[in-house]
Amino acid sequence: MKFMKEMKLSFTSTINLFVTFSVLFLGACVNRDKPLPIFGERELVGADTVYHTIAPFQFVDQDSASVTNATFEDKIYVADFFFTSCRTICPIMKTQMVRVYEATKEMPDVLLLSHTIDPEYDTVALLHDFAERLGVESKRWHFVTGKKDSIYKIAQTSYFATAMEDKSEPDGFIHSGAFLLIDKKGRIRGKYDGTKEEEVNRLIVDIKKLRSTNGI
Repeated sequence: MKFMKEMKLSFTSTINLFVTFSVLFLGACVNRDKPLPIFGERELVGADTVYHTIAPFQFVDQDSASVTNATFEDKIYVADFFFTSCRTICPIMKTQMVRVYEATKEMPDVLLLSHTIDPEYDTVALLHDFAERLGVESKRWHFVTGKKDSIYKIAQTSYFATAMEDKSEPDGFIHSGAFLLIDKKGRIRGKYDGTKEEEVNRLIVDIKKLRSTNGI
């Protein structure tokens, strides 16, 4: 009798374990197949839905090269906002963005774009030195500077990210630690906390997911 009860308990445990793994597997499949969201307002134009896209921009990178929307034509890219003298979240963000850089080194259609929010201090030469110290290639990771108002405007109205001067802050600026995933049509497909490893892990997974649909 005791043997039968033990067999019954063992069988029940096996069934429960099977159900648990089945639910987890199916959930993973659903998440894998579920398309990434498209951020921002949208409008119906005729029979087509027009989505929010990154506005036209023109900045200069660490090699004094012009960087525009055309630089990212037919590319997926990850954008963020930082400044080199930042002593708070930027060092963490750059450590995490290096992880993205390394994870995408075999993905020629994936680029990175970091905007300084302190263009008066972060000259082209300083950005070049900063990129060199990180050991990254400018053809894959652009560190850009430009007019302060243009940088702040595109941060807030295109990327939905915080970037502004604030004298009450320790370093005189305030900005979000967000990493923004942009698809090949210039649409925001993901927003991640660049100070958290698990969020950046999710970003790397989502880059691969986006590539599986040709970046759109």
